[in-house]
Amino acid sequence: MPKSIIDIKNSLDGHLGNRIVLKANGGRKKTIERCGVLTETYPSVFVVELDPEQHNFERVSYTYTDVLTENVQVSFDEEAIAQ
Repeated sequence: MPKSIIDIKNSLDGHLGNRIVLKANGGRKKTIERCGVLTETYPSVFVVELDPEQHNFERVSYTYTDVLTENVQVSFDEEAIAQ
């Protein structure tokens, strides 16, 4: 991912509506992996609508600072983008 908050936001803006995989730091050596669709970006946060069959809740949001500090790792599902 890019190295500034503005670059991160612009990169995510270019992938609106695409499938995304998030790996978040859950604390105590625990990593949480979530899959969904990048639905919205705001000035400070972005929203991912999660796959309903895999998760108990509908959507999550993270700040661009989370990505910058590597508390959240973002990758795009390239197979879904190619289809």
